[in-house]
Amino acid sequence: MIASLLLMTAAAATPTPSSKPAPPMAIVDERSVQKDEPNPHGKIGMSTAYRISDAVPQPRRMEFRKRILHVGSAIGLHPIAHDEVYYVLSGTGDVTSDGETRALTPGMAAYLYDGANVGIKQTGKEPLALIIAYPVKP
Repeated sequence: MIASLLLMTAAAATPTPSSKPAPPMAIVDERSVQKDEPNPHGKIGMSTAYRISDAVPQPRRMEFRKRILHVGSAIGLHPIAHDEVYYVLSGTGDVTSDGETRALTPGMAAYLYDGANVGIKQTGKEPLALIIAYPVKP
């Protein structure tokens, strides 16, 4: 009985071939998309943006970005219409979601939910380097 269940589970997990082949992988060097600019959602200070997924051929299903918030800067509060992840590479920051604020340090991620009002600010003496990922609207 257990062996049958395991075989059925393995068969269900086996991917089926798509009717069309996947596009070739895309490799993006962050230096090719690096741009210094005011932060989004309020223009609170400056940041270095790396819009990595913008350099991939269309169509794509997700955004993948790196952003370095310069000292004293922030991405202002804004509503999101998708789940979103902020992952801290270096520096420290305070992330806010629907009025709750929590400190983030390197290696921590904030998983933010569709419908929340969110933002993040750099704290400390070093810039805050983040990876930001979220799905593209269909």
